[in-house]
Amino acid sequence: MKTNIPWLAPVFLVALGFTPLSAQSQFQYPFQNPGLPIEERVNNIISLMTPDEKISLLSQSSGVPRLGIRAMQQTEGLHGVKVGGRGTTTYPQSIGLGETWDVEVLHQVGATEGYEARYVFQHNRPAAGGSGGRGGGGGSLIIRAPNADLGRDPRWGRTEECYGEDPFLNGTLVAAFVKGMQGDDPKYWQAASLLKHFLANSNEKGRSGSSSDFDDRLFYEYYSVPFRMGFQEGGAICFMASYNAWNHVPMTANPIIPNVVIPNWNVNGVICTDAGSLQNMVRAHRYYPDTAHGAAGAIKAGINQFLDNIYGTATRNALSNNLLTMADIDKSIKGTFRTFIRLGLLDPPDFNPYTRIGAETAAPWLSQQSKDSVLRATRESVVLLKNTGILPLDKAALKSIAVIGPRGNQVVKDWYGSTPPYTPVTPFAGIKSKVGDAVNVQFLDGSNLTAAVQLATASDIALVFVGNSPDAGGWMKVNDDSEGREGIDRVHITLPNWQETLVRKVFAANPRTVVVLVSSFPYAINWAQTNVPAIVHLANSSQEMGNGLADVLFGDYNPAGRLDETWPKSLDQVPAMMDYNIRDGRTYMYFKGGPLYPFGYGLSYTTFAYSNLRTSAPSLSATGAVDVSVDVHNTGSRAGDEVVQLYVKHIGSSIERPFKELRGFQRVHIPAGENRTVTIHLPASRLAYWDAAAKKFAVEKDKVQLMVGSSSADTQLDRAIEITQ
Repeated sequence: MKTNIPWLAPVFLVALGFTPLSAQSQFQYPFQNPGLPIEERVNNIISLMTPDEKISLLSQSSGVPRLGIRAMQQTEGLHGVKVGGRGTTTYPQSIGLGETWDVEVLHQVGATEGYEARYVFQHNRPAAGGSGGRGGGGGSLIIRAPNADLGRDPRWGRTEECYGEDPFLNGTLVAAFVKGMQGDDPKYWQAASLLKHFLANSNEKGRSGSSSDFDDRLFYEYYSVPFRMGFQEGGAICFMASYNAWNHVPMTANPIIPNVVIPNWNVNGVICTDAGSLQNMVRAHRYYPDTAHGAAGAIKAGINQFLDNIYGTATRNALSNNLLTMADIDKSIKGTFRTFIRLGLLDPPDFNPYTRIGAETAAPWLSQQSKDSVLRATRESVVLLKNTGILPLDKAALKSIAVIGPRGNQVVKDWYGSTPPYTPVTPFAGIKSKVGDAVNVQFLDGSNLTAAVQLATASDIALVFVGNSPDAGGWMKVNDDSEGREGIDRVHITLPNWQETLVRKVFAANPRTVVVLVSSFPYAINWAQTNVPAIVHLANSSQEMGNGLADVLFGDYNPAGRLDETWPKSLDQVPAMMDYNIRDGRTYMYFKGGPLYPFGYGLSYTTFAYSNLRTSAPSLSATGAVDVSVDVHNTGSRAGDEVVQLYVKHIGSSIERPFKELRGFQRVHIPAGENRTVTIHLPASRLAYWDAAAKKFAVEKDKVQLMVGSSSADTQLDRAIEITQ
């Protein structure tokens, strides 16, 4: 996929395979020769290292200064790359990016982050012909993003970090993000994507020693899918192991890594622990008697970077007690050097098309292109949950607007995004800018209920901003037990009592009330859904939150965001938190009863009609593919986007299958009154199940119902297709 960010095009071309005259010189070591195969270069580095250097390389700041290999730590970047105190482009939280259902947007976000990481890393670097183009200026090119975990439970404190509950949606977006970040060059990467947290890490309470228990089918068909797609389709080779265990074996030393992930999914780069995981395997999981055994188990499983300070002593103890050999360490640490070589860190600058990034005088996050890309992502992430006709607002018909509530005049960054490069645009600021001086826009945070009611009463329209804050002022802190973050799961999913009261009182004072839910999680807003005329949802943290939201509220942009999670009416509809068997009623695939809002749901200011569902062939072989096409007509008076969703249901399967499964989607723009044909490619491999006895994926001879529509609960057309052998 080509990015549409103009500044991401390489500034010069490199003829790969041709060694420029400036580089045709005798290298001190063979690993410095870009013309040699990667494995030959890696093996040469290993042969030159001392035992102490090899052990030191297992740290989170890996390098070999004696050989001129610069040490580099990882950095964060779920929706904006962290580069120390610098401000960089900051997009909506990952849960909001997932709500765009737009592969191009996720590719663009990854591309922006990779470019900005490279810019910081190379800014003020030595000129071409200097010290190998390894650069200066700080920063990192190994970015811990995206989060490929699945949001199986609305209470999970880190829901904000993922792309939702569906494995295919998540995997598609993960792969797009990775491709954008790593770039299009066939040999070099712009930056390296390190996926986290492998695997099934969606509870915060007790996570250091908890076990996520489920069978092999759910491993292959659900929990591992976004990771596998990120590796095989996106091209990532790096990941972080999660704190938890799977079936009581800690992921930091789980044999699934050396037995499946590394050999079968082409993963041979940086594989790191999460912070403190080495000690957790001893103290919390009680899986190993001491850290020496833990270090040995982790290194043999493929771990090559430890995010703690005890790995050195533990590794030396493991060696002295014959729990580990230096050959085990040699095998493990190769992944770091493979990653460095793909990043071009060991090559002369003329070989790498990304080494000129950073020579610009203006920082890329200050460009108009950067701002526009955030605005696009923010607009596309907005989900219209309810509208009885009050939206879009007509600013020409308004004289006064009340902006009320705790989320109305703030944009709060979270733990794993970046710091915006300029003062972020709050909803209040965006609305004021949209309507201009002709409309009186006033803000109250709602803490004084009497004043809020008075302002609502005196205004033409009341906009009530409620939801969570992703940062309550410190680590492991939240404002209310309906909120969550890393380390803290939510206790309930209803609004805080005072926010619920605020919504009800403002609506009583002014029936022209719109609820704007700014949140990182699903909320059970049952009363508002029943009573308030319009509800809009968007995620936290975008630097352009106010402008993007105002464009939607006033009709300059027609909303088309779709929910990436099922929103239950109450926790009574959700299994116990530690029940990882999703067949017990989790996600739209197995949900029991009627949700408040279904997966894939979102409204528009226009309407769409579906017709003429067809396939390119009457049947599908187990090794083949078909194209599924449908005509979508914009029957309204406004241009808008529709998110066409393809679900499948197995009619004659010999094993238990979900009620339905997403197997394709496409976001398409359709002018008013016009028709578009949407075609979704469906390979038979997407219909496979994991055959536990045969230990492989299998496609049954079966009949599959194809269902196309605008959400998991609104599939407007269907037809059956035979799966043949």
